Amino acid sequence: MNQDQTSVKRRNPWFWIPTLYYAQGIPYVIAMSVSVIMYKKLEISNTDIALYTSWLYLPWVIKPLWSPFVDLIGKKRNWVIFMQLLIGGGLAGVALTIPIPNFFQYSLAFLWLLAFSSATHDIAADGFYMLGLSQGEQSFFVGIRSTFYRLSMITGQGLLVILAGFLEESTGNIPLAWSITFFILAGLFIGFFIYHKFILPYPPNDFPAKKSYSDSIFENFIETFAAFFKRKNIGIILGFILLYRLAESQLVKIAAPFLLDSKEVGGLGLTTSEVGLVYGTIGILCLTLGGILGGIVISNNGLKYWLWPMILSINVPDLLYVLMAYVQSSNLWFVGSMVALEQFGYGFGFTAYMLYLIYISDGEYKTSHYAIATGFMALGMMVPGMWSGWLQELIGYKNFFIWICIATIPGFIMAKLVKIDPEFGRKTNR
Repeated sequence: MNQDQTSVKRRNPWFWIPTLYYAQGIPYVIAMSVSVIMYKKLEISNTDIALYTSWLYLPWVIKPLWSPFVDLIGKKRNWVIFMQLLIGGGLAGVALTIPIPNFFQYSLAFLWLLAFSSATHDIAADGFYMLGLSQGEQSFFVGIRSTFYRLSMITGQGLLVILAGFLEESTGNIPLAWSITFFILAGLFIGFFIYHKFILPYPPNDFPAKKSYSDSIFENFIETFAAFFKRKNIGIILGFILLYRLAESQLVKIAAPFLLDSKEVGGLGLTTSEVGLVYGTIGILCLTLGGILGGIVISNNGLKYWLWPMILSINVPDLLYVLMAYVQSSNLWFVGSMVALEQFGYGFGFTAYMLYLIYISDGEYKTSHYAIATGFMALGMMVPGMWSGWLQELIGYKNFFIWICIATIPGFIMAKLVKIDPEFGRKTNR
């Protein structure tokens, strides 16, 4: 084991933490956001886009169910590397199927492979992070990993969409443009696979749980789930998790199609590159800034103090989409400002939501309960998103965005019902 310990010391975290978390974010944003834009440009209906891309949330919904098996089977280092190879294969599969007949079904199958591989990669990478670093290093690099995860979102939802738009205009062939874009992504992940195979450290404690313990692990697994659902006020807790983003879960599936659709059908008529700039670059930057500010203010006054300002922040800016739908201006300054404000409000308000998940996960099973809570978080995005496209095509963009504003009401009701310790979230809180 001395050789392994030497290997750990030889691997400078700066050489693998940024690339690991950059690689972690890209497939998620491809599955959740970029696929929506791609299918819209390939003339898939909003009903089908929202329904089938919402199903891609499922691996993150059920992630807590198979996370123990990542511990049981193989080393986390091997899981990370193999999942990056599978993600690359999924991206290449999408690229190959875009130009063929029935591309929608085939490309969705490869996006499913991408989504399951990505969710598994999340489990392994987060576990490996704790194994490969000392406690002091974990604290130091938590901001670094978050920064590079956000950069990956800008890359996927912004720069790659801009690239696809450029290729659409230069080739005049939309399927070819998106096929090339996904081939580039596939090559990027093959590069991640090769790089991390050689650069990731070999933590001496990175080994699978002994199979002889499998019965007790399964029993603990059941006990952990049971303990979560035995919590006091579990109904209110689940209601808050599922309904806090009820409006946003529907808006996020329709925002990009609205920006791309022609004015004749109620959209704004932006190009693919313009959507990449406005929604995927400016929007993500403002989302990040909102989240940073949210963390700062909660640390001063606590979660309970800021809960109502933050739920207002995440919901009230939805009115801006009503304004855009009625004005129908394609002026980039106007649209960029509206999207920036909405995304900033979302980032600011989302901070309270994530801290609430941490708050309810406190106790003996902290890590497992947080994983369960994030599974319900993904479920709260998946189910409402599935019907959003059908509803939009039924009532039109203007009425849909009015409905989005009405859909914020359940979140306000749950915010009134939840109980939070006034001291939780303050700097002095331990």
